[in-house]
Amino acid sequence: MRFSKLARAFFASIIVFSLLASVGLSGVLGQSRRQPPTSTEKKNKRPGEAPQPGEKPEEPLPPDLIGKPQEAEKVTVTTQIVNVDTVVYHKKSGQIVTGLKKENFSIQVDGAPQTITNYSTPEAPITVAMVVEYSKWSEIFGRASGGGWDPGTYEVIRPVAMFLQQFVKPPDDYVSVVAFDLRPTTLTDFTNDPARISQVVNLLLRNYPAFRETNLFDALKFTLVGGRGDSVVLEESKSDKADFAGLVSVQGRRRAIILVASGIDTFSKINYGEARKIAQNAGIPIYIIGTAELFYKKYEGYLEATDSITGMPGRMTFLQAKNTLGTFAKETGGAYYPVTFPGELPNVLGTINALLRNQYSLAFNPGDVHDGKQHKIKVSVDVNGDGVVDDKEYVIQARQFYNAPKPDGTK
Repeated sequence: MRFSKLARAFFASIIVFSLLASVGLSGVLGQSRRQPPTSTEKKNKRPGEAPQPGEKPEEPLPPDLIGKPQEAEKVTVTTQIVNVDTVVYHKKSGQIVTGLKKENFSIQVDGAPQTITNYSTPEAPITVAMVVEYSKWSEIFGRASGGGWDPGTYEVIRPVAMFLQQFVKPPDDYVSVVAFDLRPTTLTDFTNDPARISQVVNLLLRNYPAFRETNLFDALKFTLVGGRGDSVVLEESKSDKADFAGLVSVQGRRRAIILVASGIDTFSKINYGEARKIAQNAGIPIYIIGTAELFYKKYEGYLEATDSITGMPGRMTFLQAKNTLGTFAKETGGAYYPVTFPGELPNVLGTINALLRNQYSLAFNPGDVHDGKQHKIKVSVDVNGDGVVDDKEYVIQARQFYNAPKPDGTK
């Protein structure tokens, strides 16, 4: 039985509304996808700016979130202290271990024991940068997940919307959102304003990807160490360029990146090795929601081994992308979740939130080491305090490397 065009359009609209309701986006449905917000309220206030008459004052940005952008081509070492955020959970049950003390942990670098100089328990609020792949490739990949009924971009918008609206807890938590295709674009700088968070979701829903390129490595570098990029979209600045400080400038808070991407990189200015080194140096865990899983599983048999002349990624590209995402997550102390179906998202996002909220912050001083080399970090845990490490029974999720500075102070 064939449906008429009108019938298909009717059923499609029902499914789209159901999707938005399922992720709590009913508050943004009153506006057209192409219609800009109609409120007369100024949408581009930065935290700390004077409010308009009759407007509720916004929470000021904490001093630890204000910083200058790092130099684009190198990470400058400002301290010898190496931070290691650590999560411990039971290998079989997955139960996160809480209540551990400094004495329960030990750190080795290249096999040599280190003295833990700083320690704090998982009580601090979180500061998260959400990085989302918003390109025509992500739109194409996402159509497999939507079955042709939903716009393909919902595969990347759905986890962003769910995390922003369900797990970011104002006024203590702060979040920034960066979307990328050909280049990274900051949709909002660090904010704890629920209205502004809703504007970000609305912005993603009302727009469409402009480019096919997905320059993942450039986006990670921009988010971690900062640089000069497009102006913050919700600021509506007269200038088309602005500085972004990056997460490394945020001190004294729990920091993390949540990356929603396929892992494919088209032609970033930096290569995989450089991006990997920047991620290792930053000491910030990267939690990753892998997309394009259902697309690959459905069409693997139709894909060529290598990229086709049309630009369609081949099987090797998809496999390399998954390996890239897994490496970024593992080496930074984060986690990688390749999501096939939307029904997996609540559990995945809940797990990421739990891991973020239960990080032990450890630090050590490696001494006067200026060899410019990579050094391996191993964190061990003695849960019951009997003097025997429990690494076989428990998973210790922490960064695996740090790169010692060179004599000139750069890494």
